[in-house]
Amino acid sequence: MQQKIRIGITGYGNLGKGAEIAVNQNPDMELVAVFSRRKLSGTKSGVPAILLDEAEKYRDQIDAMLLCGGSATDLVEQGPRLASVFNTVDSFDTHAKIPDYFSAMDAAAKSAGKVATISIGWDPGLFSLNRLLGGAVLPHGKDYTFWGKGVSQGHSDAIRRIPGVKDAKQYTVPKQEMLEAVRAGQEAPSAANETHSRECYVVAEQGADLALIESAIQTMPHYFAGYETTVTFVSEAEFQAQHAGIPHGGVVFRTGQTSPGVGHVVEFSLALASNPEFTASVLTAYARAAYRLSRQGAAGAYTIFDIPPGHLLPQSPEELRKLLL
Repeated sequence: MQQKIRIGITGYGNLGKGAEIAVNQNPDMELVAVFSRRKLSGTKSGVPAILLDEAEKYRDQIDAMLLCGGSATDLVEQGPRLASVFNTVDSFDTHAKIPDYFSAMDAAAKSAGKVATISIGWDPGLFSLNRLLGGAVLPHGKDYTFWGKGVSQGHSDAIRRIPGVKDAKQYTVPKQEMLEAVRAGQEAPSAANETHSRECYVVAEQGADLALIESAIQTMPHYFAGYETTVTFVSEAEFQAQHAGIPHGGVVFRTGQTSPGVGHVVEFSLALASNPEFTASVLTAYARAAYRLSRQGAAGAYTIFDIPPGHLLPQSPEELRKLLL
């Protein structure tokens, strides 16, 4: 009987808990441990909760490590360190910094003879792959990406850091008329601030200046400035009842012509009830690929562009040709 792929998880926030669910849904995998910078009282599945500083002791017990920390501060530091010990998979999503992060992970993984699979998720990730496919098939065309309607965790966190804010969620909302225009093969703007609006639901501290909070949100550079942004103040009870989940999704389009007057639209869409659970499921599938690449002698950093799709499923190539081709 083939040995199960032994998985570790670093980070036990929303993404890490989603990864725990995903790994336990795959019969060819087993979860060995969850690693965290903070001392955990336990895990939902009952596997050991270990301090991250002790992870290296498990180098011979884990075939692939799912890195579930945040891109801004966690992965840039933890990624290269862990890639020098384990095969890794992460969802690094700071687009402008991906080339530098790739280089750091590539050097660390090659020095250790490991595979580091970076920026895996749905964007970057599955959306990236569909942009690649669309551009390859329709070289004379244009890409469009619409995100949402869904919760932006980074933008929500930015609102919660404003003085006087007790809790908040921000939804990225595609402008439906523009989405439908692209779907119909028509030209439309492609800049995110022209094709999306932002809806903010805020629980304010008692006595807080609501006008000041609203202004701070709408003028925040890199987050809300330049976007059509609405701010709605709600009670804590209403917030918990209507905004407790973390849904997301979106659509990638490639429109183009193969000859004059012969137009085509390629569309890939996601509607996610839980952003972290879905993202974790993508990470878990690519953990299988990282393990297989490592078994074949590969080393270094890989992106979603570099990995054979057949490595994502537990079936053999012969079975895949028979079942899915």
